[in-house]
Amino acid sequence: MDRACLSFIAMTDVLNITLAVLTIGFGAFGWLAPRFTASVLDLKPGQTTMGLSELRASVGCLFVVTAAAALFLDDPMAWVMLGIVYAGAAAGRLTSCLLDRPTTTKAWIYFGVEAVMAAPLILLNLPLRA
Repeated sequence: MDRACLSFIAMTDVLNITLAVLTIGFGAFGWLAPRFTASVLDLKPGQTTMGLSELRASVGCLFVVTAAAALFLDDPMAWVMLGIVYAGAAAGRLTSCLLDRPTTTKAWIYFGVEAVMAAPLILLNLPLRA
């Protein structure tokens, strides 16, 4: 393997790990601090704790466990799958931006973050599977 290829692989590894650790950090807020996450996302608690349960599950542990699995498996397709999770979140967010027309730019910023997280995980790891 030539030096440029090894450098690309090393940079990809660093980026994968960095994005996974960020994902675990972001997910930890939804999992362990759902009330804080609800306030950041402009969500209001309901009459039951189901909203907190949903935040812990879909905004929290789903991301924590997916990123942890990618770190543990350390396989290009595991990194791609983490990117696909972000791409799904970005697609849902874009749909909301276009159909719900949020009154703040927060939804667009979140879409941008999700898309920026998805792109390198998918694009840099998919070609490595050969």
